[in-house]
Amino acid sequence: MAEATSRLYVPALGGIYSAVGSYAEPILRVALGGVLIPHGCQKLFGLFGGIGFTANAALFDKLGYTPGVFWGTLVGCTEFIGGILLVLGLFTRFAAAAVVIFMLTAIHFTSAKGFFWSAGGWEYPLLIGVCALFFLIRGGGHCSLDSTIGREI
Repeated sequence: MAEATSRLYVPALGGIYSAVGSYAEPILRVALGGVLIPHGCQKLFGLFGGIGFTANAALFDKLGYTPGVFWGTLVGCTEFIGGILLVLGLFTRFAAAAVVIFMLTAIHFTSAKGFFWSAGGWEYPLLIGVCALFFLIRGGGHCSLDSTIGREI
């Protein structure tokens, strides 16, 4: 059987796709980290209208994740430090693994509220988790510090 040739819907855009195609992966990695960092800042530092470290620890205690200081710090650091590492593409697979585990827990925690995030459901943790899973599988890519130091290309 002959191999199928891919044809673009808009052939005039082919040059643009070729020129920017190598940036798709780092754009997604930076966006993922960029979404996580402010959430970590909310939990750890009270920035962006967040509850801060003490209230975050109390919240985790209230939710049954004890000790709350440990779990609140772990989650905040997963978002903040993991997000920074993803933006940089440094220790990408480790950071992505932590985010995947966190998002699996978040999906479990929010599953009773249905799918839609607007109702407190699990669509946001699913999307973040799948994006992190991509980087767990593929690594940071060629535009990453991992690649620059010759690791996890």
